[in-house]
Amino acid sequence: MRVAALYDVHGNLPALEAVLEEAADYRPDLIIFGGDVASGLLPVETLDLLMTLEDVRFVRGNADRALVEMYDQERKSDGLADEWVVAQITPRHRDFLDAFETKVVADGTLYCHATPHDDEPIFTRLSLDERVRRLIGYVEHDLVVCGHTHMQFDRTVYGIRVVNAGSVGMPYGTTEACWALVEDGEVDLRRTWYDLEAAAERLRRSGHSQAKTLVAENVLTSPSEEEAIGFFEELAARPDAP
Repeated sequence: MRVAALYDVHGNLPALEAVLEEAADYRPDLIIFGGDVASGLLPVETLDLLMTLEDVRFVRGNADRALVEMYDQERKSDGLADEWVVAQITPRHRDFLDAFETKVVADGTLYCHATPHDDEPIFTRLSLDERVRRLIGYVEHDLVVCGHTHMQFDRTVYGIRVVNAGSVGMPYGTTEACWALVEDGEVDLRRTWYDLEAAAERLRRSGHSQAKTLVAENVLTSPSEEEAIGFFEELAARPDAP
């Protein structure tokens, strides 16, 4: 079974379109979206496209969950559930997001957002094996594909292969759209080039008050992997970290 694993689109429709076009060349049997699909500059357009796709499954990310909770007035804006994004979506979009699965198992591989048991914990390619194994918890599968931290890696921790598919719409360490192709237990970490200037022009027209800044910092450029790892490892070291 051939699976295209697309994570962390974050409302970057041009990046998503480019990855879907390239992924189609590999004729995947299934596309799995690993969470955080809409929180970004083109949430409605991204969701509308996702809702037309066939042979897909959706894993819930922490930002997807936050959008639903804020739409339902169960939480306030905290950066994950941007008030502007929530104001764009309709009940149809809300129900679509709310139906996402906490994890997906396909052809013996477990797909989750952050970990199989929680959509928020942070670990990177440099996190200690002991921490990663504790966060992964009990699983029956030898291969776990995750996202959440927007950087690709492939490591084996106490016999469990843990692969981060990277981010389609907001990658760190590159401006290319990152994803993974999984087949028979093998993983090909992919990066897709797309026209950043054309994408930036579309995204700037979103109507978001911070569109120009967000495009400049997260599309036309991106934080280095070293910067991102340092930030995430600092968060993970806090006493209240999951």
